[in-house]
Amino acid sequence: MAYIDFLSPIHKSTKRDYLGRVNEYPKAEAIKKAKLYDLDYWDGDRKFGYGGYKYDGRWQKVARAMADHYGLKAGDRILDVGCGKSFLLYYFTQAVPGIEVRGIDISRYAIQNAKEEVHPFLDEGSAASLPYKDNSFDLVISINALHNLYVFDLVKSLKEMERVGKKNKYVVVESYRNEEEKVNLMYWVLTGECFFTPDEWLWFYDLSEYKGDHSFIYFE
Repeated sequence: MAYIDFLSPIHKSTKRDYLGRVNEYPKAEAIKKAKLYDLDYWDGDRKFGYGGYKYDGRWQKVARAMADHYGLKAGDRILDVGCGKSFLLYYFTQAVPGIEVRGIDISRYAIQNAKEEVHPFLDEGSAASLPYKDNSFDLVISINALHNLYVFDLVKSLKEMERVGKKNKYVVVESYRNEEEKVNLMYWVLTGECFFTPDEWLWFYDLSEYKGDHSFIYFE
């Protein structure tokens, strides 16, 4: 298991008003709306989620870096667990012409509003019960999704990623290293259920027998 950071440039490019997040609107009500994973979460006001998530190219460099690192080529199969509106999968098809992509997410809205080019390859479903055969993907990824699960489904999902992946896997989750980052994380995040330190995350990876690569997102 290696620590590989592909996402920090994207994450750090966004300025966040943590106090504003909890003061502008009742946080509990915002969480209720966000956890529907519907229009409000993806394309509504920023206080309910992404605030309108568009194909603006920010994931292009990430897809290219991951494709280079894992040596992806035409004919390889990649699965994105918790794919959302599938921006990253779309850019994988641009970075590696001929790659086969698959995505799964619990949000029907996200699947229905994904980019047309990848929409036929997306499934609505749970990370804890992937509808794919054993060893059927060359790379299995999950970006900023698994921390939204309860721990029993987290363990199941990690085991499922191991089951359907042939070799390479990569997981990114939110974490904290000190009290300031912990408070910022709890102020900002709307859909999270797993608020763990890096050591706790590694403990869950061992428990789940997850052997893939990983990295963390911190709210500094």
